[in-house]
Amino acid sequence: MESVSFDFLLRILVALSLGFLLGLERELTNKYAGLRTHILVCLGACIFTIVSIYGFPTFADGDNVIINQATGIRDTGRVAAQIVTGIGFIGAGTVLRNGPMIIGLTTAATLWISAAIGMTCGVGMYDVAGITTVIAVAVLTLIRIFERRFLPTGIKRNRRYKISLYCKIADVDKIHNYLAEAVDNIEEFSTKKLMENPDKSNLSVIFELINKKNAKEIYNKITEVCNPDSIKLQELND
Repeated sequence: MESVSFDFLLRILVALSLGFLLGLERELTNKYAGLRTHILVCLGACIFTIVSIYGFPTFADGDNVIINQATGIRDTGRVAAQIVTGIGFIGAGTVLRNGPMIIGLTTAATLWISAAIGMTCGVGMYDVAGITTVIAVAVLTLIRIFERRFLPTGIKRNRRYKISLYCKIADVDKIHNYLAEAVDNIEEFSTKKLMENPDKSNLSVIFELINKKNAKEIYNKITEVCNPDSIKLQELND
């Protein structure tokens, strides 16, 4: 019994580790579904798979198969099969549409593969799970570099960013005038006055850049223009 428990623990820990690797890539690129989401999806898929195989003694007891005497059926994949359906609801929650732009498809696909890796860990196929994780992380990182360097210009080359900052109200017009010249398209420019400090404002800007324009330079320039109390840059693309 102790060896079986250790085996289950090993499967859970491997699922946690591989989910962490996938989530880390999403977290480093500032996606809404990051470390915690991918770890929990991978871990949950692993647990559901283990329960599906070993959790119902009518069907199985460890490695000793017990056939249901009433039906003659052993269906160890019934619970695990529902993971594929269930993960679709989580993935749908990460997909957003803004005009011609659809955001979050890559993250949804990453959650899907995270669940598949968790299921693979649940059945003890560590080699397949590890290789799949390496391939998935390579696709997310290397293909992104390939797209930016070699693919022709198109709507997918437009990079969308969001800057959130806390600055003086007097500096809002300066920031708007600078961005109107520096970026290709301003999708949203909104301000919110703070009741506790009437001279300050929360500013939120969503804009697009084409090809190799550097969002970090814009971030640094805004910092020079208004010296904000706080500022955050986030990429909104997949």
